[in-house]
Amino acid sequence: MPVFRLHRQPFFPSPDLAEPDGLLAVGGDLSPIRLLAAYRMGIFPWYGPDDPILWWTPDPRLVLFPDRMHVSRRLARTLRSGVFQVTADRAFAQVIAACAGTLRHGAAGTWLVPEMRAAYTRLHALGFAHSVETWQEGRLVGGLYGVGLGRVFFGESMFSAVRDASKVALASLVHNAGSLSLELIDCQVRSGHLLSLGAEEIAREAFMAHLRRLIQESEPQRPWRLSAWA
Repeated sequence: MPVFRLHRQPFFPSPDLAEPDGLLAVGGDLSPIRLLAAYRMGIFPWYGPDDPILWWTPDPRLVLFPDRMHVSRRLARTLRSGVFQVTADRAFAQVIAACAGTLRHGAAGTWLVPEMRAAYTRLHALGFAHSVETWQEGRLVGGLYGVGLGRVFFGESMFSAVRDASKVALASLVHNAGSLSLELIDCQVRSGHLLSLGAEEIAREAFMAHLRRLIQESEPQRPWRLSAWA
């Protein structure tokens, strides 16, 4: 199948027309209206420093249903111990900067090029992107960020500077899923780390059905507030 070239209008072809590896389209821009249109269709950008903007919609899709997350006894003890403090939407720029230094899906070098970081920071200012931060003795040691639409959180990346810091961020997000009205966390593509935490692969068709059900409304959200692990 051909890879579609995008132009000025924030239009995307059907995800069913993607290449076998999930690549759907190339080009366009990272404006808020285009990014939000993409996420509503289960499409996300991912490209390297020397690449054009590439848009992906993999099949199968890795997702995490909050009530199916596996929290080990050791991680639960860590969450209850108070060794970490967890916040949300307090240090978005710091989290995305830290994530820019991580590798994604086996890619060499950073994938969070400056224009990507600027685009998601704009979405955060508009109320559509969120971060969860893990702190230790006042220092940011882990976290994650992504896009929130309706009852879906599209996770983009996470980082850990110390053991378990990103797991604590994810577990805290899941713990607060009810108060945040989240029913599905998109994890994009297969990851052994996330599979061990309860994520599962589902067909793209099933993923799209979830999006149609869970993103009936997609207004900007207030800054998130998280309750502590009990």
